[in-house]
Amino acid sequence: MSIGLLGQKIGMTSVYDARGRLCPVTVIAAGDNVLLRCLAAKNEGYSAVQVGFGAQKESRVTKPLLGEFKKAGVEPKRFVREFRLPSDVSEGEINLSVTQFEPGDYVDVIGRSKGKGFQGVMKKHNFHGQGASHGSKTHRRPGAIGNRSTPGRIWKNMGMPGHLGDERVTVQNLQVMQVREAEKMLLISGAVPGANGSYVVVRPALKKAGGKGAATTGAATPSPQQGAAKK
Repeated sequence: MSIGLLGQKIGMTSVYDARGRLCPVTVIAAGDNVLLRCLAAKNEGYSAVQVGFGAQKESRVTKPLLGEFKKAGVEPKRFVREFRLPSDVSEGEINLSVTQFEPGDYVDVIGRSKGKGFQGVMKKHNFHGQGASHGSKTHRRPGAIGNRSTPGRIWKNMGMPGHLGDERVTVQNLQVMQVREAEKMLLISGAVPGANGSYVVVRPALKKAGGKGAATTGAATPSPQQGAAKK
């Protein structure tokens, strides 16, 4: 059963598909996913599994999360997420290896986009800019952002300069091109968010017609312990 995997973005390359077309792919290392615990609906209100990935120093782990690792009998993990499960799935049916996916499956990939810092409206919102000559001094400025006393304010969602990137991004309906079991890697068509070395969540596509995840899984969410630590 496909529930999803945690992985690390390695980089991009290209492979040939069955028709002989050269396709760009992203390589994701998705081995060593560890089951930390199962959450039962009668206790938590929903059914899910808590999964960890990537080694972390014990000194850098919060005490609540460290207790979860010790209870599970595993080394501290850097990346911890939960995957929702149907209520009728038993622990023995859970597969956390790359073999839960097959070439041709469609997946959604969740990652954190590259941070670009403070950017103007042309880079952030694709404004076309203003006059480049004839005395113009407002080449890359946004221009007017509102009227005078009516409405007397700035409308919501007005494109303004500001911080760009470094946010959660989900890319949907990417096709699995290859599953390399020996190397514990997935080759997924197209680009996925984040820099090389960043952590990503790979889950069955939710919106693809006939996709494995259409009726069985939900989004991967941060564990309650991680959410409490951030607060």
